[in-house]
Amino acid sequence: MSSATQHIDAGLRARAAGALVALVEAARLGGEIALRDFREGAQTVATIDYKQGGSPVTSADLAVDAFLKTRLAAAFPDAGWLSEETADDPARLAQTALLIVDPIDGTRGYLSGDPRWTVSIALAVDGRPIAGVVHAPALSQTFAASLGGGATLNGAPIRASARKTFEGARIAGPRPLALAFSRAAGIDFTIEPKIPSLAYRLARVASGSLDAALASMNSHDWDIAGADIVLSESGARLCDADGGSLAYNQASPRHDTLLAAPIGWLDRLTPALKLALTDSRHET
Repeated sequence: MSSATQHIDAGLRARAAGALVALVEAARLGGEIALRDFREGAQTVATIDYKQGGSPVTSADLAVDAFLKTRLAAAFPDAGWLSEETADDPARLAQTALLIVDPIDGTRGYLSGDPRWTVSIALAVDGRPIAGVVHAPALSQTFAASLGGGATLNGAPIRASARKTFEGARIAGPRPLALAFSRAAGIDFTIEPKIPSLAYRLARVASGSLDAALASMNSHDWDIAGADIVLSESGARLCDADGGSLAYNQASPRHDTLLAAPIGWLDRLTPALKLALTDSRHET
């Protein structure tokens, strides 16, 4: 449990813990649907189409989205709905609670046979996630957290990196941004190959298998909300280049460039990220 969650209202904590059980089960069942058409190391057998702007979407994305919407609407009848694969309904803005869903985060990886894709789900209340899951079905990994309840990987508690030195720290993100960030920080980071699922990239910071992660501008609520609560419950934080926390269920679900890192690192790293952004703009 992070120090920031030690004085949470008991009712909200209990609500978050109960919600997490439902989210994890839904994510696992949704993952089973997605696995039917996934072929590790080969192209998916799902139908592939392209959205406006060129992003791919598969029949598996849509099938998982439809399943999750039905199941989670029954479990959380008073919550609004925001998903990458559902047309946005502005009525969600009037809802105190919001389900934030990416049925397959990392679709490009999914369709090409890369197992690092996830089902990402969060329940946000008053603009902040209180429960979230990042489930990687092809890797048999489930990251989960509820407000005040700590973060877990496959049920075992996890914590963000406790390393004391920055040199050689493992970071992941788009390579041009990661290189600019490394230069601006004056740190010789070890830059990991890009991870298709942004949610998985961030969740790995929570487990300490990565020390930090970057997301370029134009990530969306559904890419990050599930991982956000996992990070905050692991002793890390997801923030913008000014060090600010993120607000969800806004009119626009888009976000600027983001950093995930252990809380104790942010005073050093957020100014470096801001400086790196003066070099150029990068893709997510």
